[in-house]
Amino acid sequence: MGIKSIVVSIGIIVLGVNSLLADEFPVTVEHKYGSTTIVSEPSRVISLSYQNHDNLLALGVQPIAIRYWYGDFEFGVWPWAEELLGSEKPVILKGDINIEQIAELKPDLIEAMWSGITQDQYDLLSKIAPVVPPLKGYEDYGMPWEKIAAETGVIVGKSEEADAKVEEIESRMAAIRKNHPSWEGKSAAVAYYWSDAPGAYTSSDIRPQFLANLGLITPKKIDDVSGPNAFAIKLSPEDLSPIDTDIVIWFIEERNVETVKNLALRPTLNAYKEGREIYADPTLASAFSHGSLLSLPYVLDQMVPLIESAIDGDPLTLVSSTEEIGLLAE
Repeated sequence: MGIKSIVVSIGIIVLGVNSLLADEFPVTVEHKYGSTTIVSEPSRVISLSYQNHDNLLALGVQPIAIRYWYGDFEFGVWPWAEELLGSEKPVILKGDINIEQIAELKPDLIEAMWSGITQDQYDLLSKIAPVVPPLKGYEDYGMPWEKIAAETGVIVGKSEEADAKVEEIESRMAAIRKNHPSWEGKSAAVAYYWSDAPGAYTSSDIRPQFLANLGLITPKKIDDVSGPNAFAIKLSPEDLSPIDTDIVIWFIEERNVETVKNLALRPTLNAYKEGREIYADPTLASAFSHGSLLSLPYVLDQMVPLIESAIDGDPLTLVSSTEEIGLLAE
Protein backbone atom coordinates (compact mmCIF):
# COMPACT_ATOMS: atom_id res chain seq x y z
CA MET A 1 0.00 0.00 0.00
CA GLY A 2 1.41 3.43 -0.97
CA ILE A 3 1.50 6.60 1.12
CA LYS A 4 -1.48 8.10 -0.74
CA SER A 5 -3.65 5.03 -0.11
CA ILE A 6 -2.74 5.09 3.57
CA VAL A 7 -3.71 8.76 3.86
CA VAL A 8 -7.04 8.14 2.12
CA SER A 9 -7.76 5.17 4.41
CA ILE A 10 -6.94 7.23 7.48
CA GLY A 11 -9.21 10.03 6.23
CA ILE A 12 -12.08 7.55 5.96
CA ILE A 13 -11.41 6.35 9.50
CA VAL A 14 -11.40 9.95 10.76
CA LEU A 15 -14.81 10.54 9.17
CA GLY A 16 -16.11 7.32 10.68
CA VAL A 17 -15.20 8.22 14.25
CA ASN A 18 -16.58 11.75 14.31
CA SER A 19 -19.69 10.42 15.97
CA LEU A 20 -17.71 9.39 19.07
CA LEU A 21 -18.46 11.43 22.14
CA ALA A 22 -16.00 14.20 22.91
CA ASP A 23 -13.97 13.90 26.10
CA GLU A 24 -14.95 15.91 29.14
CA PHE A 25 -12.79 18.76 30.35
CA PRO A 26 -10.98 19.85 32.44
CA VAL A 27 -8.18 17.29 31.99
CA THR A 28 -5.12 17.12 34.26
CA VAL A 29 -1.88 15.56 33.00
CA GLU A 30 0.95 14.44 35.30
CA HIS A 31 4.35 14.94 33.66
CA LYS A 32 8.08 15.25 34.30
CA TYR A 33 7.77 18.88 35.44
CA GLY A 34 4.65 18.52 37.57
CA SER A 35 1.09 18.66 36.30
CA THR A 36 -0.91 20.62 33.74
CA THR A 37 -4.65 21.22 33.65
CA ILE A 38 -6.39 21.86 30.35
CA VAL A 39 -9.65 23.60 31.20
CA SER A 40 -11.51 23.21 27.90
CA GLU A 41 -11.13 21.56 24.51
CA PRO A 42 -8.29 23.41 22.77
CA SER A 43 -8.73 25.03 19.37
CA ARG A 44 -5.32 26.69 18.89
CA VAL A 45 -2.72 23.97 19.38
CA ILE A 46 1.00 24.42 18.90
CA SER A 47 3.06 21.24 18.54
CA LEU A 48 6.65 21.64 19.74
CA SER A 49 7.36 17.93 19.39
CA TYR A 50 9.37 17.22 16.29
CA GLN A 51 6.88 14.64 15.01
CA ASN A 52 3.60 14.85 16.91
CA HIS A 53 1.89 17.09 14.38
CA ASP A 54 1.28 13.77 12.60
CA ASN A 55 -0.86 12.47 15.45
CA LEU A 56 -2.77 15.74 15.72
CA LEU A 57 -3.56 15.62 12.00
CA ALA A 58 -4.59 11.97 12.26
CA LEU A 59 -7.13 13.04 14.89
CA GLY A 60 -8.49 15.85 12.76
CA VAL A 61 -6.76 18.62 14.73
CA GLN A 62 -5.04 21.30 12.65
CA PRO A 63 -2.12 22.73 14.65
CA ILE A 64 -1.60 26.45 14.22
CA ALA A 65 2.19 25.94 14.39
CA ILE A 66 4.52 22.97 14.21
CA ARG A 67 8.19 22.42 15.01
CA TYR A 68 10.38 21.92 11.95
CA TRP A 69 12.54 18.80 12.17
CA TYR A 70 14.14 18.07 8.80
CA GLY A 71 13.23 17.40 5.17
CA ASP A 72 12.57 19.65 2.20
CA PHE A 73 8.81 20.05 2.60
CA GLU A 74 7.13 23.45 2.52
CA PHE A 75 4.90 23.00 5.55
CA GLY A 76 7.19 20.76 7.60
CA VAL A 77 5.18 17.56 7.19
CA TRP A 78 6.19 14.49 5.19
CA PRO A 79 4.17 12.92 2.33
CA TRP A 80 2.06 10.62 4.52
CA ALA A 81 0.59 13.66 6.29
CA GLU A 82 0.49 16.41 3.66
CA GLU A 83 -3.01 15.67 2.39
CA LEU A 84 -4.46 16.07 5.88
CA LEU A 85 -3.34 19.69 6.17
CA GLY A 86 -6.27 22.09 6.00
CA SER A 87 -6.49 25.29 3.99
CA GLU A 88 -4.98 27.25 6.88
CA LYS A 89 -1.38 26.06 6.80
CA PRO A 90 0.58 26.00 10.08
CA VAL A 91 3.36 28.37 11.00
CA ILE A 92 6.69 26.51 10.87
CA LEU A 93 8.83 27.00 13.98
CA LYS A 94 12.50 26.61 13.05
CA GLY A 95 15.58 26.50 15.23
CA ASP A 96 15.53 27.06 18.97
CA ILE A 97 12.22 27.57 20.74
CA ASN A 98 11.26 31.24 20.48
CA ILE A 99 9.04 32.13 23.44
CA GLU A 100 7.97 35.50 21.99
CA GLN A 101 7.00 33.96 18.65
CA ILE A 102 4.88 31.36 20.41
CA ALA A 103 3.20 33.99 22.59
CA GLU A 104 2.26 36.03 19.51
CA LEU A 105 0.41 33.01 18.08
CA LYS A 106 -1.93 32.98 21.12
CA PRO A 107 -2.17 29.19 21.59
CA ASP A 108 -4.55 27.59 24.06
CA LEU A 109 -2.42 24.39 24.24
CA ILE A 110 1.29 23.76 23.74
CA GLU A 111 2.07 20.09 23.12
CA ALA A 112 5.73 19.20 23.84
CA MET A 113 5.99 15.48 24.62
CA TRP A 114 8.86 14.87 22.15
CA SER A 115 10.46 18.29 22.15
CA GLY A 116 13.31 18.28 24.66
CA ILE A 117 12.07 21.41 26.44
CA THR A 118 13.83 22.31 29.66
CA GLN A 119 12.28 23.17 33.02
CA ASP A 120 12.96 26.88 32.37
CA GLN A 121 11.30 26.70 28.96
CA TYR A 122 8.35 24.86 30.45
CA ASP A 123 7.95 27.54 33.13
CA LEU A 124 8.02 30.37 30.57
CA LEU A 125 5.69 28.61 28.11
CA SER A 126 3.24 27.83 30.92
CA LYS A 127 2.66 31.56 31.31
CA ILE A 128 1.29 31.55 27.75
CA ALA A 129 -0.87 28.40 27.71
CA PRO A 130 -1.07 24.89 29.23
CA VAL A 131 2.04 22.91 28.30
CA VAL A 132 2.33 19.11 28.09
CA PRO A 133 5.95 17.83 28.19
CA PRO A 134 6.87 14.11 28.50
CA LEU A 135 4.58 12.28 30.87
CA LYS A 136 5.67 11.38 34.39
CA GLY A 137 8.19 8.54 34.27
CA TYR A 138 9.58 9.40 30.83
CA GLU A 139 12.58 11.42 29.78
CA ASP A 140 13.07 13.51 26.64
CA TYR A 141 12.30 11.46 23.51
CA GLY A 142 11.59 8.43 25.68
CA MET A 143 7.82 8.09 25.35
CA PRO A 144 6.73 5.09 23.23
CA TRP A 145 4.79 5.90 20.07
CA GLU A 146 1.54 4.47 21.45
CA LYS A 147 1.79 6.54 24.65
CA ILE A 148 2.38 9.73 22.67
CA ALA A 149 -0.54 9.00 20.35
CA ALA A 150 -2.91 8.06 23.17
CA GLU A 151 -1.99 11.09 25.28
CA THR A 152 -2.37 13.37 22.29
CA GLY A 153 -5.94 12.14 22.11
CA VAL A 154 -6.47 12.90 25.78
CA ILE A 155 -5.21 16.49 25.66
CA VAL A 156 -7.26 17.44 22.58
CA GLY A 157 -10.45 15.69 23.67
CA LYS A 158 -10.25 12.78 21.24
CA SER A 159 -9.06 9.90 23.41
CA GLU A 160 -11.46 7.31 21.98
CA GLU A 161 -10.35 8.05 18.44
CA ALA A 162 -6.67 7.95 19.40
CA ASP A 163 -7.08 4.67 21.27
CA ALA A 164 -8.90 3.13 18.30
CA LYS A 165 -6.12 4.13 15.91
CA VAL A 166 -3.42 2.85 18.27
CA GLU A 167 -5.29 -0.44 18.63
CA GLU A 168 -5.52 -0.79 14.85
CA ILE A 169 -1.75 -0.47 14.42
CA GLU A 170 -1.02 -2.67 17.44
CA SER A 171 -3.33 -5.38 16.07
CA ARG A 172 -1.51 -5.28 12.77
CA MET A 173 1.87 -5.56 14.51
CA ALA A 174 0.61 -8.44 16.66
CA ALA A 175 -0.50 -10.29 13.53
CA ILE A 176 2.90 -9.74 11.90
CA ARG A 177 4.65 -10.97 15.05
CA LYS A 178 2.42 -14.05 15.20
CA ASN A 179 3.12 -14.84 11.56
CA HIS A 180 6.89 -14.56 12.08
CA PRO A 181 7.73 -16.67 15.15
CA SER A 182 11.35 -16.94 14.03
CA TRP A 183 11.78 -13.21 14.72
CA GLU A 184 11.07 -13.63 18.43
CA GLY A 185 14.09 -12.68 20.51
CA LYS A 186 16.29 -11.83 17.55
CA SER A 187 18.55 -8.86 18.24
CA ALA A 188 18.30 -5.71 16.15
CA ALA A 189 20.30 -2.50 16.06
CA VAL A 190 19.07 0.72 14.51
CA ALA A 191 22.35 2.33 13.54
CA TYR A 192 23.21 5.66 11.94
CA TYR A 193 26.14 7.81 10.87
CA TRP A 194 26.07 11.38 12.11
CA SER A 195 28.64 14.07 12.93
CA ASP A 196 31.46 11.97 11.49
CA ALA A 197 30.80 8.96 13.68
CA PRO A 198 28.58 5.86 13.75
CA GLY A 199 25.96 5.49 16.44
CA ALA A 200 22.87 3.54 17.47
CA TYR A 201 19.56 4.09 19.23
CA THR A 202 18.92 2.59 22.65
CA SER A 203 15.89 0.65 23.82
CA SER A 204 14.57 3.96 25.25
CA ASP A 205 14.12 5.35 21.76
CA ILE A 206 10.93 5.26 19.71
CA ARG A 207 12.56 3.29 16.87
CA PRO A 208 13.80 0.23 18.80
CA GLN A 209 10.59 0.34 20.85
CA PHE A 210 8.67 -0.12 17.62
CA LEU A 211 10.82 -3.09 16.61
CA ALA A 212 10.21 -4.64 20.02
CA ASN A 213 6.53 -4.84 19.10
CA LEU A 214 7.58 -7.20 16.30
CA GLY A 215 9.65 -9.40 18.63
CA LEU A 216 13.04 -7.83 17.86
CA ILE A 217 15.12 -6.74 20.85
CA THR A 218 17.80 -4.13 21.42
CA PRO A 219 20.93 -5.82 22.82
CA LYS A 220 21.92 -4.96 26.37
CA LYS A 221 25.35 -3.93 25.14
CA ILE A 222 23.87 -0.87 23.42
CA ASP A 223 22.02 0.18 26.56
CA ASP A 224 25.11 -0.46 28.71
CA VAL A 225 27.12 1.98 26.60
CA SER A 226 24.46 4.67 26.71
CA GLY A 227 24.12 5.44 30.39
CA PRO A 228 20.81 6.27 32.07
CA ASN A 229 17.98 7.84 30.04
CA ALA A 230 19.99 8.24 26.83
CA PHE A 231 18.08 7.61 23.62
CA ALA A 232 21.19 7.16 21.46
CA ILE A 233 24.89 6.34 21.70
CA LYS A 234 27.94 7.38 19.75
CA LEU A 235 30.15 4.50 18.68
CA SER A 236 33.85 4.41 18.05
CA PRO A 237 34.78 3.26 14.53
CA GLU A 238 37.29 1.04 16.33
CA ASP A 239 34.53 -0.81 18.22
CA LEU A 240 31.32 -1.68 16.43
CA SER A 241 30.62 -4.67 18.67
CA PRO A 242 27.50 -3.11 20.27
CA ILE A 243 25.75 -3.35 16.88
CA ASP A 244 26.92 -6.92 16.17
CA THR A 245 23.31 -8.06 16.09
CA ASP A 246 21.08 -10.42 14.13
CA ILE A 247 20.03 -7.52 11.92
CA VAL A 248 21.36 -4.00 11.53
CA ILE A 249 19.08 -1.31 10.13
CA TRP A 250 21.11 1.60 8.79
CA PHE A 251 19.67 5.11 8.91
CA ILE A 252 22.19 6.95 6.75
CA GLU A 253 22.02 9.72 4.19
CA GLU A 254 23.18 8.78 0.72
CA ARG A 255 26.20 11.05 1.08
CA ASN A 256 27.38 8.86 3.98
CA VAL A 257 26.83 5.50 2.32
CA GLU A 258 30.41 5.21 1.09
CA THR A 259 31.74 6.16 4.53
CA VAL A 260 29.69 3.45 6.22
CA LYS A 261 30.56 1.01 3.47
CA ASN A 262 34.24 1.59 4.20
CA LEU A 263 34.15 1.37 8.01
CA ALA A 264 37.16 -0.82 8.70
CA LEU A 265 35.41 -3.03 11.27
CA ARG A 266 32.07 -3.34 9.50
CA PRO A 267 33.16 -6.65 7.87
CA THR A 268 33.52 -8.11 11.38
CA LEU A 269 29.77 -7.79 11.95
CA ASN A 270 27.81 -11.00 11.50
CA ALA A 271 25.01 -9.01 9.89
CA TYR A 272 27.49 -7.89 7.23
CA LYS A 273 28.87 -11.37 6.66
CA GLU A 274 25.45 -12.96 6.35
CA GLY A 275 23.62 -10.27 4.39
CA ARG A 276 21.41 -9.16 7.29
CA GLU A 277 21.91 -5.39 6.97
CA ILE A 278 18.94 -3.24 5.95
CA TYR A 279 19.23 0.19 4.41
CA ALA A 280 16.31 2.46 5.26
CA ASP A 281 15.93 5.07 2.53
CA PRO A 282 15.25 8.67 3.63
CA THR A 283 11.44 8.36 3.47
CA LEU A 284 11.37 5.05 5.33
CA ALA A 285 13.88 6.28 7.92
CA SER A 286 11.81 9.41 8.49
CA ALA A 287 8.55 7.46 8.76
CA PHE A 288 10.27 5.17 11.26
CA SER A 289 11.58 8.16 13.22
CA HIS A 290 8.22 9.96 13.28
CA GLY A 291 6.61 6.89 14.87
CA SER A 292 3.13 8.27 14.38
CA LEU A 293 -0.39 7.13 13.60
CA LEU A 294 0.20 8.32 10.04
CA SER A 295 3.74 7.07 9.42
CA LEU A 296 3.76 3.64 11.05
CA PRO A 297 1.43 1.94 8.54
CA TYR A 298 3.92 2.97 5.85
CA VAL A 299 6.80 1.60 7.94
CA LEU A 300 5.07 -1.77 8.24
CA ASP A 301 4.38 -1.90 4.51
CA GLN A 302 8.01 -1.20 3.65
CA MET A 303 10.00 -2.65 6.53
CA VAL A 304 8.42 -6.08 7.01
CA PRO A 305 9.52 -7.43 3.58
CA LEU A 306 13.04 -6.14 4.23
CA ILE A 307 13.22 -7.86 7.62
CA GLU A 308 11.86 -11.05 6.05
CA SER A 309 14.71 -11.01 3.51
CA ALA A 310 17.33 -10.17 6.13
CA ILE A 311 16.54 -12.96 8.61
CA ASP A 312 15.15 -15.73 6.45
CA GLY A 313 18.07 -17.99 7.39
CA ASP A 314 19.62 -17.88 3.91
CA PRO A 315 22.71 -15.63 3.61
CA LEU A 316 22.27 -15.66 -0.19
CA THR A 317 18.94 -13.81 0.02
CA LEU A 318 19.60 -10.19 -0.92
CA VAL A 319 17.94 -7.34 0.94
CA SER A 320 16.60 -5.21 -1.90
CA SER A 321 17.16 -1.77 -0.36
CA THR A 322 20.70 -2.67 0.72
CA GLU A 323 21.50 -4.00 -2.74
CA GLU A 324 20.13 -0.91 -4.47
CA ILE A 325 22.21 1.50 -2.40
CA GLY A 326 25.39 -0.57 -2.74
CA LEU A 327 25.86 -1.63 0.88
CA LEU A 328 26.02 -5.38 0.28
CA ALA A 329 29.12 -7.25 1.37
CA GLU A 330 31.58 -7.75 -1.45
